[in-house]
Amino acid sequence: MPEGPEIDTDKLRETIDDEIEKEGGGTLLRTIALTTALFAALAAIASLEAGSTVNEALALKTEATQKQAQASDQWAYYQAKGLKATVTELSKNSWTALDKTPPEELAKNLERYAADQRKSKEDAETLEHERDEKNKEADELMHRHHFFAQSVALLQVAIALGAVGALTRKRPAWLASVLLGLGGLGVFIWAWLLH
Repeated sequence: MPEGPEIDTDKLRETIDDEIEKEGGGTLLRTIALTTALFAALAAIASLEAGSTVNEALALKTEATQKQAQASDQWAYYQAKGLKATVTELSKNSWTALDKTPPEELAKNLERYAADQRKSKEDAETLEHERDEKNKEADELMHRHHFFAQSVALLQVAIALGAVGALTRKRPAWLASVLLGLGGLGVFIWAWLLH
């Protein structure tokens, strides 16, 4: 799942290096280059985490869907056994209406159908519980994913502002880059702690 538009940090890095060489290696440009490189590394890690969490969430949603299908099968089995029990009960009532003793087999079948229904109901409810747990875990991962994605976005903007600061040699642009980068770092740490 794509995280959105990405900034080509290699090209930015080359541009910054070229500018450093032109100016004879100014301190500001070196500092900008260092912070930009750090933000790029952090953005790469955050991007990997964002991708990992969304993939894991999708896998859990798939498992939840499978559990729901299995639970639906159990509920269908439950209903089928209920219909069989009803038909058997009607047959038993027909015997009784004719003043005849119903065959023992009918009573045994009724007991078996009731036992089968109890078992399929338990199985269906267990599967539904497992489905709910998988969905809950997937939702928590998606919540983390959003924080990682926001971190990536902030870091990418910080990198772009760093490039602007390097090209214009304006300290305020670089300071804005640092502030956004620190914000991206903060969101990344928050997402990491949500684990």
